[in-house]
Amino acid sequence: MMAGKVMPETEEQNRIRFQVELEFVQCLANPNYIHFLAQRGYLKEQTFINYIRYLQYWREPEYARYLKYPMCLHFLELLQHEAFRRECVSAQVCKFMDDQAILLWQHYTRRRTRTLQPPDAPAPPAPPAPPQQGPPRQQS
Repeated sequence: MMAGKVMPETEEQNRIRFQVELEFVQCLANPNYIHFLAQRGYLKEQTFINYIRYLQYWREPEYARYLKYPMCLHFLELLQHEAFRRECVSAQVCKFMDDQAILLWQHYTRRRTRTLQPPDAPAPPAPPAPPQQGPPRQQS
C-alpha cells in the first residue's frame, strides 16, 4: 500500500463504526459518564472535541431514529460549549444533571400522555388492583 493512500471502508467496517458511534453517543445520556470523561481530561483534548463535533450528524432524523436515549443529543449539543465541558469536572454539576435527568424520565411519560390526550377524551382506565394476598405457600 502506498503512503497517503486511503482505502475505502468495507461494508463490515462501516457497520462496526456505526455501532461504535451509536453506542458512544448514547453513553452521553449518562451524566456520570460525561463526568468520568471530564475527570480523565478527555473534554480538554482537541481531538476529542473534534470527535464530538463530528458526531453532530446523529441529530439528523435518518440517524436519530436509531437512538434509544434521545437525551444524549441534548448533552452532545452542550458538549460543543467550552464552559459546559469545564463544569463537567465538578461532582456537584454531575449530580445536578443526573437528578434532572431522572426527574425528566419520571415525569415525561405522564406529561406527554396528558398533552397528547384531547381535552374531551375519557381518562385512561386505572391499572388493575394487586392481588389481596400473596402467592400460595407450598406446604412441606
